[in-house]
Amino acid sequence: MALSNGATIGVLGAGTMGTGIAQLLAAQGHEVLLFDTNAEALRRSHAYMERMIQKEVEKKRIDARTAILIRNRIKHVDDDFKVFAKCPLVIEAVIEDLAVKQQLFSELEATVSADTLLASNTSSLSITAIAAGCKHPGRVVGMHFFNPVPLMALVEIIPGMCTDASATEAAREYITQWGKKPVLAKDTPGFIVNRVARPFYGEALRILEEGIADIPSIDWAMRELGGFRMGPFELMDLIGNDINYKVTETIFEAFYYDPRYRPSITQKRMVEANLLGRKTDKGYYTYGESPTVSEPTKDKALGTQIVDRIVAMLINEAVEARLLNIASAEDLDKAVTAGLNYPRGLLAWADERGSKSVLKTLDELQSTYGDDRYRASALLRRVAASGATFTAA
Repeated sequence: MALSNGATIGVLGAGTMGTGIAQLLAAQGHEVLLFDTNAEALRRSHAYMERMIQKEVEKKRIDARTAILIRNRIKHVDDDFKVFAKCPLVIEAVIEDLAVKQQLFSELEATVSADTLLASNTSSLSITAIAAGCKHPGRVVGMHFFNPVPLMALVEIIPGMCTDASATEAAREYITQWGKKPVLAKDTPGFIVNRVARPFYGEALRILEEGIADIPSIDWAMRELGGFRMGPFELMDLIGNDINYKVTETIFEAFYYDPRYRPSITQKRMVEANLLGRKTDKGYYTYGESPTVSEPTKDKALGTQIVDRIVAMLINEAVEARLLNIASAEDLDKAVTAGLNYPRGLLAWADERGSKSVLKTLDELQSTYGDDRYRASALLRRVAASGATFTAA
């Protein structure tokens, strides 16, 4: 069910994600209708896209002629949804507000053709709940892109409880057609990436709060010994501490306050102090004209302890997601390598380290703290006892 090269696709919402999606689609040869009722948002979107396309030219990923073609394929629209009437696909990328999305999808449904696929780029809201505002929820599917969209390979495909199988398959084919890597996720809080990644931040914050190591040392350990591209505090500053905290808080509430996802008081205080990271020039580090230069304690034994603790928590979360059929083993590992740039898939890492070793780390942590955040997945115990692996062919 491939889209024809010149097919016109609608994108609803001209924020960072909507703009990135529009640029990706235009680069793939589609005409794009980028809709937003806010004229200022459209102006910012145009300026942002100009900068992004120019960077692509400077880095020689595209030539000047291609850049012109991409720009010309995108039309900014601010009147009404009637422009989407003949689009085979409309992708929504507005604010993470369920009521707003439900209203928009209801209005879209009344405008587009009967066979138009309606996709949401939500990162945290239920696709089932979004589709509940439609008379025909079978056409609604999640397409969760990652920022920056033109560069990030991963896209999570999320069918709601009422999504037609044909809609899910069409979404997967479109993503593949655009040169991206689709993974299929169950409609549960955080889908794959935002769920599995929580311990990377949460456990680093816990180690800091306990005084086991300082921020530069934790980041050094995760980079140099763990093989991660960025340490957790560097990454939280890049994402924005407000955004990272909100995602954690949302997932914690959505899982009925499961201790595994408990937010950090330290991060809450950072948000209250407006220490949001790079966007405010100050977070866990200082940026701008006088950036922080802090030397880590390069203690290999301490660093190994930090890496073992955080990686064990990450592996446990991936194993629990596998236990609950959130995604296949292949898609779980693809999601963290392509979407989070982890050095290896977490299930493959479990096999490499040995399930018994990971289980030992978790059991020691739970015994020490008496905290259910460290409870090992039943599947981890089962695999450790049987001597099986998670990634066997």
